[in-house]
Amino acid sequence: MSSHTLWFASRGAGVVSLLLLTAVVVLGVAGVTRWRSTRWPRFVLAGLHRNLTLLALVVIALHVTTTVADGYAPISFLNAVLPFTSRYRPIWLGLGSVAFDLLLALTVTSLLRARIGYRTWRVLHWLAYAAWPIALVHGLGTGTDARLTWMQLVTASCIGSVAASILWRVGADRVTPAQRAAATFTVIAVPLVIGGWYLSGPAKHGWAARAGTPKTLLASGTTTTAGRVAATQPVDFPRVFTRSFSGHIRESSQDVNGQVLVSITGRTSGTPAGVLWIRLQGEPIDGGGVSMTASGASYGPPSAPSAYVGKIVGLEGTRIALQLAGQSSTVTLVVDLQVNPAAGTATGTVRGRRINQ
Repeated sequence: MSSHTLWFASRGAGVVSLLLLTAVVVLGVAGVTRWRSTRWPRFVLAGLHRNLTLLALVVIALHVTTTVADGYAPISFLNAVLPFTSRYRPIWLGLGSVAFDLLLALTVTSLLRARIGYRTWRVLHWLAYAAWPIALVHGLGTGTDARLTWMQLVTASCIGSVAASILWRVGADRVTPAQRAAATFTVIAVPLVIGGWYLSGPAKHGWAARAGTPKTLLASGTTTTAGRVAATQPVDFPRVFTRSFSGHIRESSQDVNGQVLVSITGRTSGTPAGVLWIRLQGEPIDGGGVSMTASGASYGPPSAPSAYVGKIVGLEGTRIALQLAGQSSTVTLVVDLQVNPAAGTATGTVRGRRINQ
């Protein structure tokens, strides 16, 4: 599986996990209020709630697996279950680990409900609902799509759904006026606090650095005018080689948050020929170029185009330095490009060095 496939799979699984957790919370609240209809009797609602919880756990596991396998960020499976141990955005990634652990604890204790007793299970069950807001903040703090309009709409919809279900429960239950006022205040205050934090943090330029992204991934202070401008088998590239490159360059339009995505794809000459893919994301800078905040790259023959995967480690003008890892060796590439923005083409030279591990 290529690095860009893993990248999209990780992002997609993260969004689906949030949607599933939102559905679990809403259905849980509906179950507590003993809501039912002729089409949706209580046992159907309870079964759907249970199955969605298990599905959410599976999708979260997929999210974790693809994130670790992608290799862009230094994240291990241990970091996924042991909170606040990662070098990559430790607080915000750690919150994701906490949410995963809570959901896992909910599943295990539900299976052991007969052994631990209903009262203990109920307390743990309610604590597990904390997984939803924690996962929400995790996604805003670490997600690469947090500043995109569609993701903002998804997040707002999830918050609105949970808030509406809680207010509905408060209205349906026999509670005191003080309890109803406290619940209403909480439902209003928590989204406002999260929204204020988001607007002053993840929504602002430079959040990647403030969130704790390692400097090696930030490529701090480097820019490129280009665009304005896990390997499965060994590949026998020469130890030192120089190839000509010909390909295409595409740049997305600026989103409302000022981000662009530049993708460079093409082939190198020689034997074996190579397929090169470079992705970088960042903010346009005055005078041309992009201030990079994230990157990814892959290189290999047509039969295994992702034999070596990695990231950009240096940029200077239209010169791009890549560090890529394969099954039994690493490859460093220096790509010198000549870009034709009008035609959307890029040509140049690729100089590589292979180092056996």
